[in-house]
Formats: sequence, C-alpha cells, structure tokens
Amino acid sequence: MKFPFVLDRLAAQDIRMIFRVVAEFVDGMEALTAIPPAVSVFGSTHIGRDDPAYTMAEQIGRLLAQHGYAVITGGGPGAMEAANKGAYEAGGVSIGLNIELPQQQEPNRYLTRLVNFQHFFVRKVMFVKHSIAFVILPGGFGTLDELFESITLIQTKKIKPFPVILTDDDYWLGLQEWLRDPVMGEGKITPDDFALLKTAHNPEEVIQIIKNSSTSNSLTP
Repeated sequence: MKFPFVLDRLAAQDIRMIFRVVAEFVDGMEALTAIPPAVSVFGSTHIGRDDPAYTMAEQIGRLLAQHGYAVITGGGPGAMEAANKGAYEAGGVSIGLNIELPQQQEPNRYLTRLVNFQHFFVRKVMFVKHSIAFVILPGGFGTLDELFESITLIQTKKIKPFPVILTDDDYWLGLQEWLRDPVMGEGKITPDDFALLKTAHNPEEVIQIIKNSSTSNSLTP
C-alpha cells in the first residue's frame, strides 16, 4: 500500500495541504455538476463600464445565456463582472469561480452561483473541465495565462479540442503577428497549432463559432 506509506513520511502540514486540495476539488466539482453547457469568459479586471471591452463582455454574456449556455468567469470585477451581468440580466446561469488573493478580490454581484478557491491550479481545472469554449477579451497576465494554458492542453491532447476565441482584433493583432513570425516562422509551432486560435469580431460571431464547434469538452484520462 504505497499511499499510506507516503503519508507516513510526509510532514503534518503537507498532509493537511493534500486534504485541503482534495476537498477543494470535490467542492468545485459538486458545485458545477448540474450546470448547462458552459462557456468561460476571461478578461481584464482593470476596466470600467465605459470601456468598449466591458460592453463587449456584457453583450457576449447576454447572448450566451439567451442561447442556453451557462457563463463562467473568475467572479471578479471588470470584464468578468460584465459577462456575468449580461448572463444574469438575461436570466441565465451566471457562475463565478472566485480566487482568494492577498488583495482580496471581491465577487461581483451578478452571480447565480459562487465557488471560492484558494488554489489557482484547482480553479483552472474547473474552468477547463466544465467549459465547451473559452472567450478571451483584452486582459493582462491572468488572461494570457488562461489563453496559453488552454491552447497548450489542446495542442498536447490533454483535453478534447474546443474553441478558444479572441475578441477585439486590434488588441490581439500584435500577439497574432508575433505567433506567425517569428514563432511559427521559425518552426516553434505549426500552422495547425496556430489555427487553434479563433477570432470573433462581434458577440454574434462568438456564438456562431461555439455553435459550429458543438464540442462537449472533458479532460482526458
């Protein structure tokens, strides 16, 4: 029995951490078990209601709800609030996967379901496991992290392919050009890898890309 033997050798604080992580996985999966097909929306926390990205996120959230999709965000302000607001006001399922941070990210008020996490990696698994698409609005390091992690998981076949959709051509243009050259130009990625990134010019195109994919996502064993 290897597992009990390993536990015997671990420090008490390590054992407590293991069980906290397991409990967090269980709580997250239980909270999200019966939701409709869901789309995760990512974007900057540092935008106000007068920002075009806020308007775009709100419209996307509303359309997703109107088409029967649950909307999942990180539960915080900015683009996350906007997507949740659109879904909430359309009468849809609006979910926030909130992360506990030193600067105390407050959940936004447009949530029908809130799940709190202490560990980023557990939260990331919940986003991937329960989403049939990722919608990526303009954002910073956190948004880029979710973007490239999802693409990497698809590229390496750790998850079934699903749409990863960039919105706002102007914002992402420099990144896309860099991925074409030098990254793809020097053979670091293939044209098929690059094609994993989809681009939508408006909320209606986001919905169309998702509907055309009709992917039910799941982690591979």
